[in-house]
Amino acid sequence: MAEHEGERERESPIESMVDKITEKIHDNDSSSSSDSDDDKFDAVKSKIFRLFGREKPVHKVFGGGKLADVFLWRNKKISGGVLVGATAVWVLLELLGYHLITLVCHLSIFSLAVLFLWSNASNFLNKSPPKIPEVVLPEKCVREVASELRIEINRGLVVLRAIATGRDLKQFLAVIAILWVLSLVGSCCNFLTLLYISLVLLLTIPVLYEKYEDKVDACSEKAWIKIKKQYAVLDEKFLSKIPKGPLKKD
Repeated sequence: MAEHEGERERESPIESMVDKITEKIHDNDSSSSSDSDDDKFDAVKSKIFRLFGREKPVHKVFGGGKLADVFLWRNKKISGGVLVGATAVWVLLELLGYHLITLVCHLSIFSLAVLFLWSNASNFLNKSPPKIPEVVLPEKCVREVASELRIEINRGLVVLRAIATGRDLKQFLAVIAILWVLSLVGSCCNFLTLLYISLVLLLTIPVLYEKYEDKVDACSEKAWIKIKKQYAVLDEKFLSKIPKGPLKKD
């Protein structure tokens, strides 16, 4: 009996090692299968139609910073304050006929008067004067804005150059359509109203799109398919017959 027990004690560590090895093999198989499943999921997800060919989340499209938080209402107080402030400025300048320089001067006079009186009154009331924060424009922020602006301007110049050389008919038609729509909008309202409408749209459309992006993308995919079909017919009948400019090597 003692010999049998000794043999079992000797076999038990060997069996445990075998069990561990088999478990590792199964774990590797399961991990590889899960990796393949993830790859398949990413492949399927990448095939989903996104509006304007978007490959990043909406928050990343707007830069992923504080500006994106404002447009997507991550901080409702700041977004609401921006909307209320823009509405107040538009009402004063557009509806009440205030001039921009006059409005800025009057607001500055009012703010300086309130702070000056408050600072002097605090000495008589034995209270500490209000702390006025020091506002400094960071150099890094200015450089980033200038860099992004430069990139966008260069991109626009490249598009205009491609259109001027007659190489891309689609871009030509798209730019003409955009300029025509802007001309119609400009004839209906002035520049200030256009800026205000653009700000309101930026504060409403992105957050609504982020909330209902699946439905919007599905509808836009159907509309895009119809547009491509109509463009193919138009290209076959008319656009393909238009002579294009000579291709020049850069």
